[in-house]
Amino acid sequence: MGKPAADPDVIRIGNCSGFYGDRRSAMREMLEGGRLDVLTGDYLAELTMLILGRDRMKDPSLGYAKTFLAQIEECLALALERKVRIVANAGGLNPAGLAEKLRKVAAELGLDAAIAHVEGDDLLPRAEELGLGAPLTANAYLGAWGIAACLDAGADVVVTGRVTDASVVVGPAADYFGWSTTDYDALAGAVAAGHVIECGTQATGGNYAFFTELADLGRPGFPIAEIRADGSSVITKHEGTGGSVTVDTVRAQLMYEIQGARYAGPDVTTRLDSIALSQEAPDRVRIGPVIGEPPPPTLKVSLNTIGGFRNEMEFVLTGLDIEAKAELARRQLESWLPVRPAELDWTLARLDRPDADTEEGASALLRCVVRDPDPNKVGRGFSNVAVELALASYPGCTFTTLPGNGSPYGVFMAGYVDAAEVAHIAVLPDGTRVDIVPPTRTAALEPVPEPELPRPLPRGATRRAPLGEIALARSGDKGGDANIGVWVRTEEQWRWLVHALTVEELRRLLPEVGELPVTRHVLPDLRAVNFVVSGLLGEGVAYQARFDPQAKGLGEWLRSRYVDLPVDLRRVSA
Repeated sequence: MGKPAADPDVIRIGNCSGFYGDRRSAMREMLEGGRLDVLTGDYLAELTMLILGRDRMKDPSLGYAKTFLAQIEECLALALERKVRIVANAGGLNPAGLAEKLRKVAAELGLDAAIAHVEGDDLLPRAEELGLGAPLTANAYLGAWGIAACLDAGADVVVTGRVTDASVVVGPAADYFGWSTTDYDALAGAVAAGHVIECGTQATGGNYAFFTELADLGRPGFPIAEIRADGSSVITKHEGTGGSVTVDTVRAQLMYEIQGARYAGPDVTTRLDSIALSQEAPDRVRIGPVIGEPPPPTLKVSLNTIGGFRNEMEFVLTGLDIEAKAELARRQLESWLPVRPAELDWTLARLDRPDADTEEGASALLRCVVRDPDPNKVGRGFSNVAVELALASYPGCTFTTLPGNGSPYGVFMAGYVDAAEVAHIAVLPDGTRVDIVPPTRTAALEPVPEPELPRPLPRGATRRAPLGEIALARSGDKGGDANIGVWVRTEEQWRWLVHALTVEELRRLLPEVGELPVTRHVLPDLRAVNFVVSGLLGEGVAYQARFDPQAKGLGEWLRSRYVDLPVDLRRVSA
């Protein structure tokens, strides 16, 4: 096992980054704020891999999260002094390159730091052979055992490429408690804890539906998972930091970017429908124990390609005859274009209101987005025509910004390969390379049958009110799909929600869903339903199919929609 933690029964794992670009000072804040055994950071997302891929195209020595390197330069001495190990996926497309940079930083600072990394996720050289096409990036989601091997060898800092977000938490816990690859319940508990803290301050009140209940959301602290040998955990934060840790802030993060009741990973499949939450004390929420099952036999692969080139123009329409003004602008621009792009999409946002007392309040926005494999078809040819409308179109014609030359956009797809085809390698501090053996027990991922539903509430008087008066929600993206998790606090509210919020009702409340495939998953122990809307986000966040390309506000839109609520159902305190 690696370096001992302060408490033999609990390993205390913090988080200091939920994405590439998160709070720069968080690493120091977490190291100075109180006791930790391990500090983790999640720097990778589907969009980030595309950004790093473009970095690598310009300079093959790049491809990692540069902000992490700056944070380590500032905080490595403090981490070593406090005996806090650091584990992060900041290596991106070049974990070996980042590890080498870290060694140089440590040497320049006069520090004796053991640096290790995990590699093998990069499948780009074999993409065609594995049936993955010809992408810009191709990275398999590795698990926790390479991290555990590095820590077991005494690493102070471990950087990885594309691992699952929870793996940076599971690896330290597995190493500390000596779990085996078949300790599925313990592994699943650590996955749940990792999933909660992976997005940083979203676990301490950030992006939380009932945010007005929180006393201090000015600058939320980053979360901590105290994990025990059975995988159960307590989610908390450093004393004196902002935000709150409640059952609902934790439940919100559990509902984020999930699909069904089985949450598949490379090491274990976590049964989300087995999770129980309880408020142990202020800012302390207990999770678990959790049920785990063998992982699926395949690994998910993140595939990013350059889909083509994109440009956009946004017109401001003010006052009367908004629809007619929009139609004139559309007709003119399309007929003036020298060549029509492959895709030309219009969106009219009716933000105007009658008899407005400000010009902005009287204005709507008309957005035109063009895409094409040929940059010339969405470049100056499009921009020049759009600008030429300024004195020749509807009254009051103006723009929010002037269009440019167009820029490349990315497309995300998920691929799958047999786990045995992927080399998962731990490169220890002394340079020794250790092959991580793939799981010997696997189970194909099957949907969980819908559980028996509680009996519905008796019919009675109703009132028109927003769904969000009683329901909380969290939404997000998985490639081109969007998920919307919705939950309530009381058993009576649950008896109403699970029968009222059907797929058909979701389509009625969110007309933009249209006829897209929608799947509903019921999670009774969380009093939650989760919807997966396939294809709502086109070909991923970089494609920008909607003005909210990551579906972050989709749940809030749903909460704002009016439904027939039973008169006795009211918002209750946590």
